[in-house]
Amino acid sequence: MKHAEIESFIKSFLIFFVSLSLLSSLVFWFEYTQKRHALEEKVFNEMKVCSFNLKCTQFTFDFVPLHTATLYELTQDTTGYYALFSIPSGKYALKLHLAQNLFDALLHQTRNTSFQAFLITLLILGIISALFSFYTLHPLRKALRLTEEFSRDILHDFNTPLASLRLNVSLLNSAPSETKKIQRIERSIETMISLGNNLRSYLEEHPLQKETLDLHALLEERMVTIQKLYPSISLKLDDTHMFIDANPDAIVRIVDNLLSNACKYNQDNGCVWITINSQTKTLHIDDNGKGIQYPEKIFDRFYKEHERGLGIGLHIVKKLCDELKMPIHVTSTVGNGTHFVLDFTTLTLH
Repeated sequence: MKHAEIESFIKSFLIFFVSLSLLSSLVFWFEYTQKRHALEEKVFNEMKVCSFNLKCTQFTFDFVPLHTATLYELTQDTTGYYALFSIPSGKYALKLHLAQNLFDALLHQTRNTSFQAFLITLLILGIISALFSFYTLHPLRKALRLTEEFSRDILHDFNTPLASLRLNVSLLNSAPSETKKIQRIERSIETMISLGNNLRSYLEEHPLQKETLDLHALLEERMVTIQKLYPSISLKLDDTHMFIDANPDAIVRIVDNLLSNACKYNQDNGCVWITINSQTKTLHIDDNGKGIQYPEKIFDRFYKEHERGLGIGLHIVKKLCDELKMPIHVTSTVGNGTHFVLDFTTLTLH
């Protein structure tokens, strides 16, 4: 199941299960209270029978001054339960007493029976809640599947005109006077391809398909593509090499989005510094661009602080980082630039 489906299932299950469990708890508590009261009634009835012949071993008896107000009532004190019964003398009453530990032993059996029944009920409620959650999940899964199929169809159809554009642009490269126009067309095509790749990354799962990657070589390759889109921005990469074990498509999507954002929201003739730290197993991407006013919100879907963009690139970056179990951190100052840190500790080979 996808993340949205898992989240929906868990929430539906918890709401249904917790609600029924609370209701069942109240029912069982009421039933337990009734059983305790019934046990007290049983003890009192046995005391009444015992008061006629004193042929009972569970009770102790004594004679106390008569208090008519407490005759024939079961009373609890610190030592247990007792009841007073009248005798022919008229001045004294027979006191029958049940020790607290004996009553607790009887109550313990009742409590265990109720608790076992409660656990069985919770198990049944858990099964019912799971079935109910799966049932309620069906419309969501159907809607997600239709959306994904539609998106994949759009992506598939999207590639045909792009391929045609690329072919025709390559044929037009022979005309020097049109070089700038052709470059703008090429940049537009690369941007459209990047958007399509973002959508594909959002729809697909990546972490299971892993390869050994030279992070430095991958960054060099992606910088060539990004540089074509933003020729006025200077991209600088250090010489440190680090090898990681990860899905290449996911890493490419993460790097492309971070580098394109660093260029897109940079100043004229700005700079982007890319640094690999093999000691801390981290990748640092710094720019001296516009900066971000609310860095804590940039990974939210559709959040953007500028008119350009759709607000899904960094959301996809965070989604992929979470799938790869790779922490990402960001700090930014408006007007001074932004600093991203990718932690490759769990993915680093050497």
